[in-house]
Amino acid sequence: MSPADLAVWDREFAALGERITPLFYRPESQGHALQYLRGLLSPLQRKNGWTMAEFAGEKEPKALQRFLNLTPWSAALMRDLVCDYAMERFADPRGVLIADPTGFAKKGTKSAGVQRQYSGTLGRVDNCQIGSFLAYANRRGDRVLIDRELYLPKDSWAVDFERRREAGIPDEVVFRTRPQQVQAMIERAVAAGVPFSWFVADEEFGQNRILRRYLEAEDIAYCMAVPKSTDVNTAGISTNPDTPTRLDNLASHLRPGDFSRRACGIGAKGFRTYDWAVIAGRDGRQYVVRRSIADGELAYFHCYNPRGESLSELVAVIGLRWPVEECFEAAKQQAGLDNYQVRKYDAWYRHITLSMLALAFLAAMARTPQKGALRTWAAGAGRERGGSRP
Repeated sequence: MSPADLAVWDREFAALGERITPLFYRPESQGHALQYLRGLLSPLQRKNGWTMAEFAGEKEPKALQRFLNLTPWSAALMRDLVCDYAMERFADPRGVLIADPTGFAKKGTKSAGVQRQYSGTLGRVDNCQIGSFLAYANRRGDRVLIDRELYLPKDSWAVDFERRREAGIPDEVVFRTRPQQVQAMIERAVAAGVPFSWFVADEEFGQNRILRRYLEAEDIAYCMAVPKSTDVNTAGISTNPDTPTRLDNLASHLRPGDFSRRACGIGAKGFRTYDWAVIAGRDGRQYVVRRSIADGELAYFHCYNPRGESLSELVAVIGLRWPVEECFEAAKQQAGLDNYQVRKYDAWYRHITLSMLALAFLAAMARTPQKGALRTWAAGAGRERGGSRP
Protein backbone atom coordinates (compact mmCIF):
# COMPACT_ATOMS: atom_id res chain seq x y z
CA MET A 1 0.00 0.00 0.00
CA SER A 2 1.59 3.26 -1.12
CA PRO A 3 2.01 6.38 1.05
CA ALA A 4 -0.56 8.08 -1.15
CA ASP A 5 -3.08 5.33 -0.42
CA LEU A 6 -2.40 5.57 3.30
CA ALA A 7 -2.92 9.31 3.10
CA VAL A 8 -6.35 8.80 1.53
CA TRP A 9 -7.41 6.51 4.36
CA ASP A 10 -5.98 8.89 6.96
CA ARG A 11 -7.85 11.84 5.47
CA GLU A 12 -11.15 9.94 5.36
CA PHE A 13 -10.81 8.80 8.95
CA ALA A 14 -9.80 12.28 10.12
CA ALA A 15 -12.84 13.76 8.36
CA LEU A 16 -15.06 11.16 9.98
CA GLY A 17 -13.52 11.94 13.35
CA GLU A 18 -14.32 15.63 12.91
CA ARG A 19 -17.95 14.66 12.35
CA ILE A 20 -18.38 12.43 15.38
CA THR A 21 -16.45 14.39 18.02
CA PRO A 22 -19.15 17.10 18.40
CA LEU A 23 -21.46 14.37 19.75
CA PHE A 24 -19.33 14.21 22.91
CA TYR A 25 -19.03 16.85 25.60
CA ARG A 26 -15.48 16.28 26.85
CA PRO A 27 -12.17 15.90 25.00
CA GLU A 28 -11.55 12.62 26.82
CA SER A 29 -14.80 11.20 25.48
CA GLN A 30 -13.96 12.41 21.98
CA GLY A 31 -10.64 10.60 22.22
CA HIS A 32 -12.24 7.42 23.47
CA ALA A 33 -14.73 7.50 20.60
CA LEU A 34 -11.91 7.60 18.07
CA GLN A 35 -10.00 4.91 19.96
CA TYR A 36 -13.06 2.68 19.92
CA LEU A 37 -13.72 3.26 16.23
CA ARG A 38 -10.08 2.55 15.36
CA GLY A 39 -10.28 -0.61 17.45
CA LEU A 40 -13.32 -1.78 15.49
CA LEU A 41 -11.37 -1.16 12.27
CA SER A 42 -8.23 -2.87 13.54
CA PRO A 43 -6.92 -6.26 12.35
CA LEU A 44 -7.67 -7.77 15.78
CA GLN A 45 -9.39 -11.15 15.60
CA ARG A 46 -11.52 -10.37 18.66
CA LYS A 47 -12.57 -6.76 19.22
CA ASN A 48 -13.62 -6.36 22.83
CA GLY A 49 -12.72 -3.89 25.55
CA TRP A 50 -9.48 -5.62 26.53
CA THR A 51 -8.10 -6.20 23.04
CA MET A 52 -9.03 -2.75 21.74
CA ALA A 53 -7.59 -1.04 24.83
CA GLU A 54 -4.33 -2.94 24.30
CA PHE A 55 -4.35 -1.99 20.61
CA ALA A 56 -4.72 1.67 21.63
CA GLY A 57 -1.80 1.35 24.06
CA GLU A 58 -3.91 1.45 27.23
CA LYS A 59 -2.98 -0.71 30.23
CA GLU A 60 -6.58 -1.66 31.02
CA PRO A 61 -10.02 -1.38 29.39
CA LYS A 62 -11.73 0.69 32.09
CA ALA A 63 -11.76 3.90 30.05
CA LEU A 64 -13.37 2.25 27.01
CA GLN A 65 -15.81 0.38 29.24
CA ARG A 66 -16.86 3.66 30.86
CA PHE A 67 -17.21 5.17 27.40
CA LEU A 68 -19.81 2.53 26.48
CA ASN A 69 -21.59 2.24 29.81
CA LEU A 70 -21.42 5.58 31.63
CA THR A 71 -20.23 8.46 29.46
CA PRO A 72 -23.18 10.68 28.44
CA TRP A 73 -23.67 10.55 24.68
CA SER A 74 -26.55 9.78 22.33
CA ALA A 75 -26.54 6.58 20.29
CA ALA A 76 -29.58 7.98 18.44
CA LEU A 77 -27.58 10.97 17.20
CA MET A 78 -24.75 8.63 16.22
CA ARG A 79 -27.28 6.50 14.33
CA ASP A 80 -28.44 9.57 12.41
CA LEU A 81 -24.82 10.41 11.62
CA VAL A 82 -24.26 6.88 10.29
CA CYS A 83 -27.23 7.29 7.97
CA ASP A 84 -26.12 10.72 6.76
CA TYR A 85 -22.54 9.52 6.20
CA ALA A 86 -23.80 6.53 4.20
CA MET A 87 -26.21 8.55 2.09
CA GLU A 88 -23.56 11.11 1.16
CA ARG A 89 -21.60 8.27 -0.44
CA PHE A 90 -24.09 5.64 -1.52
CA ALA A 91 -27.45 7.34 -2.12
CA ASP A 92 -29.30 6.00 -5.14
CA PRO A 93 -32.88 6.82 -6.19
CA ARG A 94 -33.19 3.15 -7.13
CA GLY A 95 -31.76 2.00 -3.82
CA VAL A 96 -33.40 -0.68 -1.68
CA LEU A 97 -34.16 -0.83 2.04
CA ILE A 98 -33.70 -4.30 3.52
CA ALA A 99 -34.95 -5.50 6.90
CA ASP A 100 -33.57 -8.55 8.67
CA PRO A 101 -32.87 -9.74 12.22
CA THR A 102 -29.61 -11.26 13.36
CA GLY A 103 -28.74 -13.14 16.54
CA PHE A 104 -25.95 -12.63 19.05
CA ALA A 105 -25.10 -15.70 21.14
CA LYS A 106 -24.74 -14.79 24.81
CA LYS A 107 -24.16 -16.51 28.15
CA GLY A 108 -26.09 -15.75 31.31
CA THR A 109 -29.34 -13.89 31.88
CA LYS A 110 -28.25 -10.30 32.56
CA SER A 111 -27.72 -8.86 29.07
CA ALA A 112 -30.68 -6.76 27.93
CA GLY A 113 -33.09 -8.82 25.83
CA VAL A 114 -31.28 -12.13 26.25
CA GLN A 115 -33.20 -15.36 26.55
CA ARG A 116 -33.46 -18.75 24.91
CA GLN A 117 -35.09 -17.97 21.58
CA TYR A 118 -34.86 -19.04 17.97
CA SER A 119 -32.16 -17.33 15.92
CA GLY A 120 -31.96 -17.85 12.19
CA THR A 121 -28.36 -16.70 12.40
CA LEU A 122 -27.50 -19.49 14.83
CA GLY A 123 -29.90 -21.91 13.14
CA ARG A 124 -31.39 -23.09 16.43
CA VAL A 125 -33.00 -22.09 19.72
CA ASP A 126 -30.22 -20.77 21.94
CA ASN A 127 -29.43 -18.21 24.60
CA CYS A 128 -29.05 -15.03 22.58
CA GLN A 129 -30.03 -11.47 21.85
CA ILE A 130 -31.84 -10.57 18.63
CA GLY A 131 -31.31 -7.29 16.83
CA SER A 132 -33.57 -5.98 14.07
CA PHE A 133 -31.64 -4.12 11.38
CA LEU A 134 -32.33 -1.94 8.37
CA ALA A 135 -29.78 -2.10 5.56
CA TYR A 136 -29.40 0.01 2.43
CA ALA A 137 -28.19 -1.30 -0.92
CA ASN A 138 -27.67 0.69 -4.09
CA ARG A 139 -27.52 -0.66 -7.62
CA ARG A 140 -23.73 -0.20 -7.82
CA GLY A 141 -23.19 -2.94 -5.27
CA ASP A 142 -22.62 -0.86 -2.13
CA ARG A 143 -24.42 -1.98 1.03
CA VAL A 144 -24.46 -0.65 4.60
CA LEU A 145 -26.43 -0.95 7.83
CA ILE A 146 -28.27 2.28 8.65
CA ASP A 147 -30.52 1.48 11.62
CA ARG A 148 -30.98 -1.04 14.42
CA GLU A 149 -33.27 -2.01 17.30
CA LEU A 150 -32.77 -4.48 20.14
CA TYR A 151 -35.68 -6.92 20.42
CA LEU A 152 -37.04 -7.30 23.96
CA PRO A 153 -39.08 -10.52 24.35
CA LYS A 154 -42.45 -9.69 25.84
CA ASP A 155 -42.84 -12.11 28.74
CA SER A 156 -39.26 -12.27 29.96
CA TRP A 157 -38.25 -8.63 29.46
CA ALA A 158 -40.91 -6.16 28.37
CA VAL A 159 -43.02 -6.56 31.53
CA ASP A 160 -40.33 -7.64 34.02
CA PHE A 161 -39.64 -4.22 35.53
CA GLU A 162 -37.02 -5.32 38.05
CA ARG A 163 -35.02 -7.04 35.34
CA ARG A 164 -35.42 -4.01 33.07
CA ARG A 165 -34.02 -1.65 35.71
CA GLU A 166 -31.03 -3.89 36.28
CA ALA A 167 -30.28 -3.85 32.54
CA GLY A 168 -30.80 -0.09 32.28
CA ILE A 169 -33.84 -0.28 30.02
CA PRO A 170 -35.68 3.10 30.15
CA ASP A 171 -39.27 3.07 31.41
CA GLU A 172 -40.53 4.58 28.16
CA VAL A 173 -39.27 1.61 26.11
CA VAL A 174 -42.27 -0.64 25.46
CA PHE A 175 -42.63 -4.02 23.82
CA ARG A 176 -42.61 -3.94 20.04
CA THR A 177 -42.68 -6.84 17.64
CA ARG A 178 -39.88 -7.01 15.11
CA PRO A 179 -42.22 -5.88 12.30
CA GLN A 180 -43.14 -2.87 14.47
CA GLN A 181 -39.45 -2.14 15.00
CA VAL A 182 -38.88 -2.31 11.25
CA GLN A 183 -41.77 0.05 10.58
CA ALA A 184 -40.24 2.58 13.00
CA MET A 185 -36.89 2.29 11.20
CA ILE A 186 -38.51 2.79 7.79
CA GLU A 187 -40.29 5.87 9.15
CA ARG A 188 -36.94 7.26 10.30
CA ALA A 189 -35.37 6.57 6.91
CA VAL A 190 -38.22 8.35 5.13
CA ALA A 191 -37.98 11.33 7.53
CA ALA A 192 -34.22 11.50 6.89
CA GLY A 193 -34.78 11.69 3.13
CA VAL A 194 -33.11 8.36 2.34
CA PRO A 195 -33.72 7.77 -1.39
CA PHE A 196 -35.03 4.30 -2.21
CA SER A 197 -37.42 2.65 -4.63
CA TRP A 198 -38.20 -0.64 -2.87
CA PHE A 199 -38.37 -2.33 0.51
CA VAL A 200 -37.50 -6.03 0.76
CA ALA A 201 -37.61 -8.56 3.59
CA ASP A 202 -38.07 -12.24 4.42
CA GLU A 203 -41.15 -14.17 5.53
CA GLU A 204 -41.19 -12.88 9.10
CA PHE A 205 -42.04 -9.44 7.76
CA GLY A 206 -43.78 -10.42 4.53
CA GLN A 207 -46.55 -12.27 6.34
CA ASN A 208 -47.25 -9.35 8.68
CA ARG A 209 -50.42 -7.66 7.40
CA ILE A 210 -49.96 -4.54 9.52
CA LEU A 211 -46.52 -3.86 8.04
CA ARG A 212 -47.84 -4.47 4.52
CA ARG A 213 -50.75 -2.09 5.08
CA TYR A 214 -48.41 0.59 6.38
CA LEU A 215 -46.15 0.29 3.33
CA GLU A 216 -49.09 0.42 0.93
CA ALA A 217 -50.64 3.40 2.72
CA GLU A 218 -47.30 5.22 2.34
CA ASP A 219 -47.06 4.08 -1.31
CA ILE A 220 -43.80 2.26 -0.61
CA ALA A 221 -43.19 -0.49 -3.16
CA TYR A 222 -42.09 -3.79 -1.66
CA CYS A 223 -41.16 -7.39 -2.41
CA MET A 224 -41.31 -9.69 0.62
CA ALA A 225 -41.12 -13.44 0.92
CA VAL A 226 -44.30 -15.10 2.23
CA PRO A 227 -45.31 -18.67 3.14
CA LYS A 228 -47.08 -20.82 0.59
CA SER A 229 -50.17 -20.83 2.83
CA THR A 230 -50.65 -17.07 2.41
CA ASP A 231 -54.27 -16.15 1.66
CA VAL A 232 -54.66 -13.66 -1.20
CA ASN A 233 -57.47 -11.95 -3.03
CA THR A 234 -57.00 -11.88 -6.79
CA ALA A 235 -58.71 -10.45 -9.83
CA GLY A 236 -58.99 -12.51 -12.98
CA ILE A 237 -57.28 -15.58 -11.53
CA SER A 238 -59.67 -17.18 -9.07
CA THR A 239 -63.30 -17.94 -9.87
CA ASN A 240 -64.36 -15.86 -6.85
CA PRO A 241 -61.88 -13.00 -6.42
CA ASP A 242 -63.55 -11.87 -3.18
CA THR A 243 -62.76 -15.17 -1.45
CA PRO A 244 -59.22 -15.59 -0.08
CA THR A 245 -57.29 -18.33 -1.82
CA ARG A 246 -54.02 -19.95 -0.75
CA LEU A 247 -51.09 -18.75 -2.78
CA ASP A 248 -49.82 -22.25 -3.48
CA ASN A 249 -53.27 -23.20 -4.84
CA LEU A 250 -53.08 -20.31 -7.30
CA ALA A 251 -49.53 -21.27 -8.26
CA SER A 252 -50.67 -24.80 -9.07
CA HIS A 253 -52.65 -23.37 -12.01
CA LEU A 254 -49.60 -21.77 -13.59
CA ARG A 255 -48.62 -23.26 -16.94
CA PRO A 256 -45.06 -23.95 -18.16
CA GLY A 257 -45.29 -20.97 -20.49
CA ASP A 258 -46.04 -18.64 -17.56
CA PHE A 259 -42.47 -19.03 -16.26
CA SER A 260 -39.36 -17.32 -17.61
CA ARG A 261 -35.77 -17.97 -16.59
CA ARG A 262 -33.82 -15.12 -15.04
CA ALA A 263 -30.90 -14.53 -12.67
CA CYS A 264 -31.56 -12.56 -9.49
CA GLY A 265 -27.92 -11.88 -8.67
CA ILE A 266 -24.55 -13.53 -8.21
CA GLY A 267 -23.85 -15.88 -5.30
CA ALA A 268 -20.82 -17.81 -4.13
CA LYS A 269 -21.42 -20.39 -6.86
CA GLY A 270 -22.21 -17.98 -9.70
CA PHE A 271 -25.46 -16.55 -10.97
CA ARG A 272 -28.55 -17.39 -8.90
CA THR A 273 -30.84 -18.44 -11.74
CA TYR A 274 -34.45 -19.57 -11.33
CA ASP A 275 -37.71 -19.77 -13.24
CA TRP A 276 -40.15 -16.98 -12.36
CA ALA A 277 -43.85 -16.27 -12.84
CA VAL A 278 -46.19 -13.48 -11.75
CA ILE A 279 -49.78 -13.76 -10.53
CA ALA A 280 -51.72 -10.51 -10.82
CA GLY A 281 -53.48 -9.20 -7.73
CA ARG A 282 -55.54 -6.17 -6.85
CA ASP A 283 -54.57 -2.54 -6.28
CA GLY A 284 -50.96 -2.85 -7.38
CA ARG A 285 -50.34 -6.17 -5.63
CA GLN A 286 -48.57 -9.01 -7.39
CA TYR A 287 -47.43 -12.45 -6.30
CA VAL A 288 -44.14 -13.72 -7.67
CA VAL A 289 -43.46 -17.45 -7.80
CA ARG A 290 -39.84 -18.64 -7.96
CA ARG A 291 -39.11 -22.19 -9.11
CA SER A 292 -35.81 -23.93 -8.56
CA ILE A 293 -34.26 -25.31 -11.73
CA ALA A 294 -32.62 -28.14 -9.79
CA ASP A 295 -35.58 -29.63 -7.95
CA GLY A 296 -38.67 -27.58 -8.83
CA GLU A 297 -39.09 -26.24 -5.29
CA LEU A 298 -41.27 -23.13 -5.17
CA ALA A 299 -40.84 -19.93 -3.18
CA TYR A 300 -43.36 -17.11 -2.96
CA PHE A 301 -43.16 -13.32 -2.77
CA HIS A 302 -45.85 -10.77 -1.98
CA CYS A 303 -45.17 -7.59 -3.98
CA TYR A 304 -46.73 -4.15 -4.00
CA ASN A 305 -45.86 -2.70 -7.40
CA PRO A 306 -47.75 0.59 -7.80
CA ARG A 307 -45.48 1.76 -10.64
CA GLY A 308 -46.10 -1.36 -12.69
CA GLU A 309 -42.43 -2.35 -12.88
CA SER A 310 -41.43 -5.30 -15.08
CA LEU A 311 -40.77 -8.87 -13.97
CA SER A 312 -37.07 -8.24 -14.56
CA GLU A 313 -37.17 -5.43 -11.99
CA LEU A 314 -39.08 -7.56 -9.49
CA VAL A 315 -36.53 -10.35 -9.85
CA ALA A 316 -33.64 -7.92 -9.42
CA VAL A 317 -35.23 -6.44 -6.29
CA ILE A 318 -35.90 -9.85 -4.76
CA GLY A 319 -32.23 -10.65 -5.33
CA LEU A 320 -31.25 -7.51 -3.44
CA ARG A 321 -32.42 -8.97 -0.13
CA TRP A 322 -29.18 -10.95 0.17
CA PRO A 323 -26.87 -7.93 0.69
CA VAL A 324 -28.12 -7.65 4.27
CA GLU A 325 -26.53 -11.04 4.97
CA GLU A 326 -23.32 -9.72 3.43
CA CYS A 327 -23.59 -6.69 5.72
CA PHE A 328 -23.90 -8.90 8.79
CA GLU A 329 -20.99 -11.07 7.73
CA ALA A 330 -18.74 -8.08 7.03
CA ALA A 331 -19.81 -6.26 10.20
CA LYS A 332 -19.13 -9.30 12.37
CA GLN A 333 -15.87 -10.29 10.73
CA GLN A 334 -14.38 -6.85 10.08
CA ALA A 335 -16.13 -4.35 12.36
CA GLY A 336 -16.70 -6.28 15.59
CA LEU A 337 -20.50 -6.20 15.45
CA ASP A 338 -20.87 -9.30 17.65
CA ASN A 339 -17.72 -8.91 19.80
CA TYR A 340 -19.21 -6.72 22.51
CA GLN A 341 -19.05 -7.58 26.22
CA VAL A 342 -21.75 -5.30 27.55
CA ARG A 343 -25.02 -6.02 29.35
CA LYS A 344 -26.72 -2.65 29.54
CA TYR A 345 -29.38 -1.56 27.07
CA ASP A 346 -27.71 1.75 26.13
CA ALA A 347 -24.28 0.12 25.83
CA TRP A 348 -25.65 -2.38 23.29
CA TYR A 349 -26.93 0.45 21.11
CA ARG A 350 -23.66 2.35 21.42
CA HIS A 351 -21.45 -0.55 20.41
CA ILE A 352 -23.73 -1.68 17.58
CA THR A 353 -24.03 1.85 16.18
CA LEU A 354 -20.27 2.44 16.21
CA SER A 355 -19.82 -0.92 14.49
CA MET A 356 -22.30 0.22 11.82
CA LEU A 357 -20.25 3.39 11.38
CA ALA A 358 -17.08 1.31 11.01
CA LEU A 359 -18.85 -0.78 8.37
CA ALA A 360 -19.90 2.37 6.49
CA PHE A 361 -16.30 3.59 6.59
CA LEU A 362 -15.12 0.27 5.16
CA ALA A 363 -17.73 0.48 2.42
CA ALA A 364 -16.56 3.99 1.58
CA MET A 365 -12.94 2.85 1.41
CA ALA A 366 -13.74 -0.35 -0.51
CA ARG A 367 -13.30 1.64 -3.68
CA THR A 368 -9.59 1.77 -2.86
CA PRO A 369 -8.51 -1.31 -4.85
CA GLN A 370 -5.30 -2.26 -3.03
CA LYS A 371 -5.53 -5.69 -1.47
CA GLY A 372 -5.00 -5.64 2.26
CA ALA A 373 -5.48 -1.88 2.45
CA LEU A 374 -7.46 -1.95 5.70
CA ARG A 375 -5.04 -4.25 7.51
CA THR A 376 -2.04 -2.15 6.46
CA TRP A 377 -3.69 1.15 7.39
CA ALA A 378 -5.20 -0.02 10.69
CA ALA A 379 -2.07 -1.78 11.90
CA GLY A 380 0.06 1.22 11.03
CA ALA A 381 -2.37 3.57 12.73
CA GLY A 382 -2.28 1.45 15.88
CA ARG A 383 1.51 1.50 16.01
CA GLU A 384 1.61 5.24 15.43
CA ARG A 385 -0.88 5.97 18.18
CA GLY A 386 0.87 3.87 20.78
CA GLY A 387 -0.42 4.85 24.19
CA SER A 388 -1.56 8.32 23.19
CA ARG A 389 -5.19 9.22 22.71
CA PRO A 390 -6.29 10.46 19.31
